[in-house]
Amino acid sequence: MGIIIIAAIIVVAAIYYFTQQQSTTVGKKQDIKVGIILGFTGPIESLTPAMAASAELAFKEASDSGSLLNGSTITTERADSTCVDSAAATTAAEGMISGGVNAIMGADCSGVTGAIATNVAVPNGVVMISPSATSPGLTDLADNGFFFRTAPSDARGGQVLADITKDRGVSSIAITYTNNDYGKGLADVYEAAVKAHGINVTTVTSHEEGKADYGAEVATLAAAGGDAVAVLGYLDQGGGMIIQGSLDSGAFDVFVLSDGMIGDSLTDRFGDDLNKSFGSLPGSTGKGASLFADVAKAAGIESSGPYTGESYDAAALITLAMQAGKSADRSSIQQNVMSVANAPGTKIYPGELKKALDLLASGSEINYEGATAVEFTDVGEAFGSFLEKEIKGGKFATKQQR
Repeated sequence: MGIIIIAAIIVVAAIYYFTQQQSTTVGKKQDIKVGIILGFTGPIESLTPAMAASAELAFKEASDSGSLLNGSTITTERADSTCVDSAAATTAAEGMISGGVNAIMGADCSGVTGAIATNVAVPNGVVMISPSATSPGLTDLADNGFFFRTAPSDARGGQVLADITKDRGVSSIAITYTNNDYGKGLADVYEAAVKAHGINVTTVTSHEEGKADYGAEVATLAAAGGDAVAVLGYLDQGGGMIIQGSLDSGAFDVFVLSDGMIGDSLTDRFGDDLNKSFGSLPGSTGKGASLFADVAKAAGIESSGPYTGESYDAAALITLAMQAGKSADRSSIQQNVMSVANAPGTKIYPGELKKALDLLASGSEINYEGATAVEFTDVGEAFGSFLEKEIKGGKFATKQQR
């Protein structure tokens, strides 16, 4: 009799378990936890608040729509990647995943992004969509299809920056890069591309982040000389300090700026002293960019900074992948990101997530264009376009899309 009772209990428990699992699959109303991991401290800390707010805007839009998985809502959890400390970033991501996040918007800088993906997200079957990790090395990451990025690779970004350098009439240039995956990968592409344009590269030297003094680095660059110095780094630490030292010493007054150097904190600091300088970063001037600017402004978010649109798009894709698979399960999100990101289907722009969710619920296909004209390659990274930036009157301005 005891055996029969135990067997009955097991059967009832099994029925309950599988009923609960099935209800999740068909879209039982639930509170879904999603992580946002960005460098809230470190060398790009002035950029990440707007990036995080943009991602949270998309998650809120989906939650408020009432259309996500039968009225489900999303709760976000923030964590600090530091941008440069892979061990700290990995620990932060482990805490998120053990806490039950279903997907991650982030990380930001390439080194920490690769570390989190390889050591935490992929082994646990958690999708990551980075808005800003641009190292070419991430293209071939062994990610089992769990890593995506809405920012294009520096394999193209370095070429675009070199083209702008040529068009600006620079004939000789010194290059300094932050000594990590992002900086080295971008420097390699940029150096080869400017040389192919016939520009003389006087020196290529790395610099570390977080130092108190960059006098030695500035002296090396000054000794090599050049019409300009390309600073391929981060505006809030090493890159900004090298510009400071170069201006103070009179070594350079023209700076070629990578995407990690473009932000209001740089022009707030140096103003008109940078009026001859220029650079590039991923971005678009198309319909989606304009609509995102309106949506962000209505929410009190400054959308002109780097990677805000890409952050909104990364978050939007996570929510749409849930709806497409009728489930917030980690594996279902992974299986549906590509289908909502690319054609065929109805084009979807910022502010239209309810429309997209309703279409998906009815079985229709969508093609998420978003703020940045999202289109993924077969490995899940954005083809992307770039904005040529220049500094006029001590402020960044967009000259054109490249």
